[in-house]
Amino acid sequence: MLLRNVATVCRSTAALLSAVAVIGQSAYCQAKDTAAAPAKDTAAAPAAAPAPPAVTITGFVDTYFEYNLDRPTTHVNELRNFDVTDEQFTVAMAEIQIQRAAAPVGFTVDLDFGQANDIAQSGEPGSLANVRQAYATLIIPVGSGLTVDMGKFVTHCCFETIPAKDNFNYSRSLLFAWSVPYYHLGARAAYTLSSTITLNGYLYDGWNGIPVNSGKTLGFEGVYAPTSALSFTLNWLGGPALPDSVTKKYRNVYEVIASYAATDKLTLALNWVYGEDHPPAMTAVWRGLAGYVKYALNDVSSFAVRCEEFDDPEGFMTGAIQTLSEGTLTYEYKPFPTIILRGEYRYDWSDVPAFDGTAGKFSRRNQSTLAMGAIVTF
Repeated sequence: MLLRNVATVCRSTAALLSAVAVIGQSAYCQAKDTAAAPAKDTAAAPAAAPAPPAVTITGFVDTYFEYNLDRPTTHVNELRNFDVTDEQFTVAMAEIQIQRAAAPVGFTVDLDFGQANDIAQSGEPGSLANVRQAYATLIIPVGSGLTVDMGKFVTHCCFETIPAKDNFNYSRSLLFAWSVPYYHLGARAAYTLSSTITLNGYLYDGWNGIPVNSGKTLGFEGVYAPTSALSFTLNWLGGPALPDSVTKKYRNVYEVIASYAATDKLTLALNWVYGEDHPPAMTAVWRGLAGYVKYALNDVSSFAVRCEEFDDPEGFMTGAIQTLSEGTLTYEYKPFPTIILRGEYRYDWSDVPAFDGTAGKFSRRNQSTLAMGAIVTF
């Protein structure tokens, strides 16, 4: 029986080898004939799909030391939003940004730590407190391309922004501190209507992502840039911002920003804000105007001046009925492309005692500070 099975396997193997030999000979002859025949035109192979954009990782570290010339016993610089600490070395912000440009899908994540982030995100619970921005981006092929973001991102309002490196001065303006929110949770869409006009629309969960009511906040931004040197921005932000049990009326913020690069060294800017809300039995308003001048001495150094006034006639934003003003002079020096050094003098004043001094809290109507900021980018 064993010998019979072996014989059967041998016969099957021989038959298989014979079939392989016949197939191989046929293929060889076909290949030989093909090589001898004239070449025929063939369609080009389809091009490989382009690789998606690379994921980039960038960031910065921002530190400062500030000295209050009025020697406040509280060691606090009043009515500032980020540079609040007197006579201490402070890590203002350390950020890592992870980003992939949309083509047509992308994302941005900004992870932030430090004093400025703690203040800006003070109302944010849990792990989102260290996420300044995190949003997905989709470019919809409509016309020139409709860009849609969804997630968490900084507000579209105000000439200034949270990172000091992106502003003319080291300290932030009164308008940025007291008239607009820092960030939002929601969705936004941007569309380039023409070479000079861009329109943006926003749908937010209120101010700073704090869910105090069941309503939504809407926003609009229109940018008109007739030349590469001149631009005008019109902003609106509106929606219920107080608990439903208080009011469902809209908190509105209207804003105009103008920027003009007069020369390759001189840049001028203007920021006007008007806001209103409706707490019980009253209408609260706030308004302000800030002007900016920046002049580049050369490729590595510049001066910037900011002057502004902020009026809070009901004390709704600052907690006191007052008119605030400030003037700031900033010198910037870049010894290397990735290092920004800024020295700054700032003078604030109010028509009521709003600043601290040697006599204690809210014992002065003015405040003078000197600051040194160092920012390293990567």
